[in-house]
Amino acid sequence: MADILSRYRRLVDAGELRVDPDQAAAAARLAKLQAELEAAPTRGSVLWRMLGKTPDAPQGLYVWGGVGRGKSMLMDLFYDAVQVQRKKRVHFHEFMLDVHARLREARKSESGDPIPPVVAALADEARLLCFDELVVNNMADAAIMSRLFTGLLEKRVTIVATSNRAPDDLYKDGLNRQLFLPFIDLIKAKLDVMTLDGPVDYRRDRLGHTKLWHVPNGPDATQALSIAFFRLTDYPVENRAKVPSEDIVVQGERTLHVPKSLKGVAVFSFKRLCVEPRGASDYLAIARRYHTVIIVGIPVLGPEKRNEAARFVTLVDALYEYKVKLLASADAEPMVLYPKGDGAFEFERTVSRLMEMQSDDYLALGHGTGGGSGQE
Repeated sequence: MADILSRYRRLVDAGELRVDPDQAAAAARLAKLQAELEAAPTRGSVLWRMLGKTPDAPQGLYVWGGVGRGKSMLMDLFYDAVQVQRKKRVHFHEFMLDVHARLREARKSESGDPIPPVVAALADEARLLCFDELVVNNMADAAIMSRLFTGLLEKRVTIVATSNRAPDDLYKDGLNRQLFLPFIDLIKAKLDVMTLDGPVDYRRDRLGHTKLWHVPNGPDATQALSIAFFRLTDYPVENRAKVPSEDIVVQGERTLHVPKSLKGVAVFSFKRLCVEPRGASDYLAIARRYHTVIIVGIPVLGPEKRNEAARFVTLVDALYEYKVKLLASADAEPMVLYPKGDGAFEFERTVSRLMEMQSDDYLALGHGTGGGSGQE
């Protein structure tokens, strides 16, 4: 099985990736980690017993840099390449939702501090944890992260994380940030910190001057969005029938089916998102998980579609809050999407957001940078 560096070089040689010194350096460091993980004695092995002590886990990595620099792409290559039995890759928001759900269950036992049993369970499930888009925007997460990750590292869990922010900028200006500072110190002491911040925003570069809002619905709009999807994901067009789907967890208790899901890009129909009964928790799960969402089949809205319009407003609010890129096909431009009747006035804020979401300033923002003020 080829290591990540070999895979990365093949992509460069094939012209699928540009030569990028920062990316190459990160791929080399991840290849070193891959070799260390694959060579490390597994728990309870003969070699472990011969050593007479618990061996140290390979040191993990924190890769940070601007949006679209290739962090998630490298994480994909690394995770697919590394041959370890207990590994997990998860979007950081979903991981913390799961942690809080586990803590609630642990507290029900009233057996004392709930964090150690949660740490033990997580360490049993994975000796390699990969987090995409680590960002902290609420006090509930900030208050527990130092103890949680200290426990995981003590349990020999190797952590690899990507983030749009340098460690010192995490939870910046957040409420009670002093509770979070030990986590920053932990990252800098226990993980190798690498910057991946080359001059090119590859994600924005792939969009180019792509039109984001296509009118009207129909074959031409569908084709344009399909081209944008394959450009954003580097997925071979000839494999269009094999684009993977995904089920994402909502509030830790149910799943939402995503018909097309690849490299942080999701494709939905308006019907699935706004005609079927959905709520804010569904839309927030989508906004946290994907940096780009493509929606097809948006109709003209009005009082006769009041419920659908209300869901669409909530959806746009969630995408906007997390600075998700939105591409869509619709039967009207945003300004006339809800042309008249009861509810048209309230829809004006959504129109304003849809217009802003097509601006260069908005598109230059990193995913999640607006996800809460950090003052919750």
